[in-house]
Amino acid sequence: MLDIKTVVQKANCWEFMGCHKEDCSAKSEVRLNGAHGGKNAGRACWVVAGTRCKGVVQGEYAQKKDNCNKCEFYLHVRGEEGMVFQNTFVLLNRLK
Repeated sequence: MLDIKTVVQKANCWEFMGCHKEDCSAKSEVRLNGAHGGKNAGRACWVVAGTRCKGVVQGEYAQKKDNCNKCEFYLHVRGEEGMVFQNTFVLLNRLK
């Protein structure tokens, strides 16, 4: 019997959304590296200030949360992570 382990790579926001902006804070925020299996803040972009969603620089979490809560990528991560989804409070605390 073969024991095969499959590593599933989870998409980061820039991959999922097809974003090529190199100066996005989701790509550089190392304090969230590994959150939901992503690189830097790639799978927790909704809590990071200054992300470049749809090419527009976003503000702080409090300013962008309503848009993020409706975002296709955010909803995708929530569904993909299921019961192990780290809530926003936990992620924001990692940024302190």
